[in-house]
Amino acid sequence: MCAQAPWALSAYDHATAADPREQAMVFDATLTRINDGVQMHHQHGRREDARDLFARIWDEIGGEQGDPLHVCVLAHAMADVQDDVRQELAWDRRALAAADLLTDERVAQAGVPMSVAGLYPSLHLNLAECHRKLGELDQARDHLRRAREGIGALGDDGYGKLIRDGLDRLSQELAAG
Repeated sequence: MCAQAPWALSAYDHATAADPREQAMVFDATLTRINDGVQMHHQHGRREDARDLFARIWDEIGGEQGDPLHVCVLAHAMADVQDDVRQELAWDRRALAAADLLTDERVAQAGVPMSVAGLYPSLHLNLAECHRKLGELDQARDHLRRAREGIGALGDDGYGKLIRDGLDRLSQELAAG
């Protein structure tokens, strides 16, 4: 996804907070570094550099054994820089599995301005897209359905619009194909 995700906005906003107490309370250095990689990829076209940064962070956080928030966000971002759709799918599955371990309390602690439920539409959208690319249309439709079921958790903001537009686009592609 090209738009900044809520955790990316949160990390930036809090890193530049005027009140140092606010910054210390919600600043998450790992999310900020992940956002740096996302920007490296989407804003500067440096896909391989982003993938290398994500791989280093993955090792630092302990891979799938790390903090579920970091695992979820990092795997979600790592999926976007894969050249092979099967690798992309594997990373998207890791992100979804980590989301299942998250709590709203942990998400809020990191300063992410949404609930855990708000992560699922994007995660399922990405899984649906991978399955579509692989020609696994029933699985794509299932993840699309699951994404739509969670759409109410998204805000009426740029991120919510991005996900809704992605779901509409994918629905049209699946209906046509």
